[in-house]
Amino acid sequence: MFRSVNPASEAVIATYTVHDEAEVGVRLDAAQRAYEQWRATPLDHRTEVISAFGAALEARVDELASLITAEMGKPLAEAEAEVRKCALTAQHYADHSSEYLAMDVIPTEATESYVRYDPVGVVLAIMPWNFPFWQVVRFAVPIVAAGNAVLVKHAPTTMGCGEAIRQVALDAGMPEGLLDTLRVEPEAAAEVMADSRIRGVTFTGSTRGGRQVASAAAVHGKPTVLELGGSDPFIVLDDADVGKAAEAAMASRLLNGGQSCVSAKRFIVDQRIANDFIDAAADAINKRVVGDPMDKATNIGPMARADIRDNLVKQVKASTAEGATVVIEGGPLRDQPGFFYAPTLLTGTTPSHSVCSDETFGPVAAVMVVDGDDEALRVANATEYGLAAAVWTGDTGRARQFEIGLDVGVVAINDMVKSDPRLPFGGVKASGYGRELSYHGMREFTNAKSVWRMAHPQ
Repeated sequence: MFRSVNPASEAVIATYTVHDEAEVGVRLDAAQRAYEQWRATPLDHRTEVISAFGAALEARVDELASLITAEMGKPLAEAEAEVRKCALTAQHYADHSSEYLAMDVIPTEATESYVRYDPVGVVLAIMPWNFPFWQVVRFAVPIVAAGNAVLVKHAPTTMGCGEAIRQVALDAGMPEGLLDTLRVEPEAAAEVMADSRIRGVTFTGSTRGGRQVASAAAVHGKPTVLELGGSDPFIVLDDADVGKAAEAAMASRLLNGGQSCVSAKRFIVDQRIANDFIDAAADAINKRVVGDPMDKATNIGPMARADIRDNLVKQVKASTAEGATVVIEGGPLRDQPGFFYAPTLLTGTTPSHSVCSDETFGPVAAVMVVDGDDEALRVANATEYGLAAAVWTGDTGRARQFEIGLDVGVVAINDMVKSDPRLPFGGVKASGYGRELSYHGMREFTNAKSVWRMAHPQ
């Protein structure tokens, strides 16, 4: 059994039976049949179904958001925003799939020469718990719109969200098996990857897990897209609007209780404005309310699991032992049920400290003080990760130098990092490879098929 546990109360919400080998085979067969039917379906009809999927999500926002909050603990308002973003993304692909899949005409000496983008088949998606709807939808909607089928192995703690997505897909008119779930353990997922019906694999999660998936898929020649961890720098230069930068910095750090691969984690601040930034960041943290995630007044709910909270405690202890200074102590709230952790603000951190060298998954902000742009860029890149970064400055020329020099997949200037269906999303280095969203993500699991046609000899 997989157990769904409410992280605010530690009560078991539901249990889900693990699919045995026979059931896995049934679902693989169903996915293959659905793919063969769906790929032959005209694109305009596929996009009608995708639009209906988005509308069904929007119609069930309250119900689905409550499920997200119950299973992984994010505040209800954030869960509602997650479902609505999924609905908007579905409509985006309903509106733009014909453009994104249009043939690329390449002039040659042939009568006609072009590249077409055809679906590849059934794609296995191994998904995380932190954005249990968004992570699935941002991958699955473009892939399904392109004509593929998807089997989702959701995180063990958010199986209910996976089943809800499956039901919404069926209600919207997707064929049985087109967007389905596999409730299996990690070792069984490796066996599924080897099945000839699986034509590609996408994984969102830890760098260690992604490398294991990539290795297992490579043995069988399966293409992969990996969206892995991040230790995203948030760089504040000496000409930035410090107040706005600090508010955006803490909004990014504390979103979803800090449990996001793309949230700002290392705050690299010029020494000339460092004290002002730290004061403003502390003020922003002190305005947050930690509590019941079902209460609309709550800004920060519990962490998703006890082990994640415990690991964060170890990282903070190790960093303070190495010389980091505590500005706001925060820490675990152990006098009540649930996996709560109050926000913590540290300064005097360096690239060698655990909160900077490792990914921190939780509401801990680490400030690193630097002298000038060159040091800021060097410290920002001094990590194995390369997912995203934010830069705050009033000088377009300075911003451009960071835009060019940062080893990341996404750069935000004077804003917090966020994903948007109109732009590709993904990282480099230990943060993975491949892209989701935009036409880039839609084409990841298509066959870029070159066609060369000469006129028939008369």
